[in-house]
Amino acid sequence: MCRLSNTQDRPEASAKAIDAYYANPARQPGPVRVLFNRTARHYNLINQIFSLGSGAWYRRSCLRKAGIAPGMTVVDVAVGTGLLAREARRLMQGRGTLIGVDLSESMLAVAQKNLGIPLVQGTAEALPFAGGTADFVTIGYALRHVSNIEQTLQEAWRVLRPGGRLVLLEISPPANQLAKVSAAIFVGGILPVVSLVLARDRQARSLMSYHWQTIAAFAPVEAVLHMMQHCGFESARCASELDLFRFFSARKPL
Repeated sequence: MCRLSNTQDRPEASAKAIDAYYANPARQPGPVRVLFNRTARHYNLINQIFSLGSGAWYRRSCLRKAGIAPGMTVVDVAVGTGLLAREARRLMQGRGTLIGVDLSESMLAVAQKNLGIPLVQGTAEALPFAGGTADFVTIGYALRHVSNIEQTLQEAWRVLRPGGRLVLLEISPPANQLAKVSAAIFVGGILPVVSLVLARDRQARSLMSYHWQTIAAFAPVEAVLHMMQHCGFESARCASELDLFRFFSARKPL
């Protein structure tokens, strides 16, 4: 079992970016919950814009490679509107148990309409499940939003059975400086405006801007892998697409 450390739980840059974003009192209290409650109705549209329509295929491909199959028990943490859970459900072919967890009640409401799977309101840092019960814990594009990465990984460890697998999908800046600047212009500058125009709501623009802030400040791949290993996971690895999209996976030892 991973032990809590006395060090900063979030990477320093990520912590500063998130704290700065939430410094505005209008974004308090429960800033992540408030933001996603306000933008739940636009979330799928924003994801379509960001992924250029390839999001479903990429999610399904990663889950298939990780080994999700019929008959398994899968806990999807930060289920949101159900985009990752939907692809897991397809791979499970109606056999097994798929449960979603999310902090935002508005996101859960959309997910319920889209999927009709069991859903629970809760946080990634305190999952409302017994230990050793899940074959997979999946977290799609949400590690940037949690308040405590180490505790989130601890909870995944606790809920997984021995031999169970953790799957993390995330986004972090390209290593190449030119690619990083290009991503900042496209994701941080152009897409928020596109989101505003298409959704006709300033909240959609705020969500996309927030996404880039947390992407730009997210921990390096090596740091995430180190945290996974520190928490006792083995075979921790990361595959990248476009040096932007990250597919992390690891296993709880037998």
